[in-house]
Amino acid sequence: MRAADSGRYFLGPLSFELGLAAAPRFNLPHICTPWLNRIAQKTGDTVFLMVRSGYDSVCMDRHEGAFPIKTITMDVGARRPLGMGAGSLAMLMPLPQEAVIEVLSANSKRLATQYGLTVPSVLKALNRSRQLGYGLNQFQRQMGHGSNPHQSTTGITTLSLPITNRFGHPFAAISVGAITSRMNAARQKEIVSILRAEIPVLEKAVGEPR
Repeated sequence: MRAADSGRYFLGPLSFELGLAAAPRFNLPHICTPWLNRIAQKTGDTVFLMVRSGYDSVCMDRHEGAFPIKTITMDVGARRPLGMGAGSLAMLMPLPQEAVIEVLSANSKRLATQYGLTVPSVLKALNRSRQLGYGLNQFQRQMGHGSNPHQSTTGITTLSLPITNRFGHPFAAISVGAITSRMNAARQKEIVSILRAEIPVLEKAVGEPR
């Protein structure tokens, strides 16, 4: 950040959180692989490992389950502004509201121009996710190419829970995505139960010295 009076640059409030997350992040995909595989096997759906990077989230890994209809909504290495997607919402959920506003204010232009999202709309989705207890993102995806008159639109639903360090700071999230017709309320609860059983064990593994 830059001081208005002196013009000098200094470390902002995010630097502390980023420092806490730095150590596990370097080896995180390797550490998480057994859990991601197990979640993909149990759910049959596509599982994503999302990691916070400043005001962004980055897809660090992806594992596909056995269900024949895949929801490949993000490639490994893809970057999105925090506020877009279930993984982002999951990582924002534990943060104090002032930190959330800071992130969304910094990302407001990108959210609007790239995804058609406003800060109030993201806050509404975040409040809903907090009430549910997990990040939830539902959207329509166009199937087909170009101006094909036979294009169809299918709904995709992704839900997510954060991974936190020993200080309670969210630095990553695991998301599970599937077609919306497969993601009714009962199934969402089933998947969230799987995540809630796996993530605490994963957090312990991430926190162990390596």
